[in-house]
Amino acid sequence: MFSIRGDAHKIYLQLKKASNKDQSFECMKKLIEITEIQNFYVSIESHTLKKIYYCMLKEKNGSGIIPILVSSVPWLLFLFSKQLQDFLFKDGSWLWAIFVFVYLIILTISVILHFHERSWAFVHTEIIREILDERK
Repeated sequence: MFSIRGDAHKIYLQLKKASNKDQSFECMKKLIEITEIQNFYVSIESHTLKKIYYCMLKEKNGSGIIPILVSSVPWLLFLFSKQLQDFLFKDGSWLWAIFVFVYLIILTISVILHFHERSWAFVHTEIIREILDERK
């Protein structure tokens, strides 16, 4: 099913589809994955789980390498802009178009991966926090 909306809406559509077919929600792949993560963290002792929670918070809140690359690469290219222009635009070459295309593809993939990883870090921290709160 194709949708330009976010993952939350896609999950809603999958739940709605399962509901209309009188299927159990527990059979959905995404929910099974979350259950496996929860079961794993429940099996860990609280003091260790707290340390894991702190590591996950660091991961979730850390800037990471991708945002640094996204912000620093343009400055690096700016520093060498004269040499880069001479190389890319010499003799009517289409090399500049290939360079821009590859750069934008790498940039787009990097940003998508970054936010995908941050969202998974958020899921893990919430699961761990919930387990720790229940144990108190």
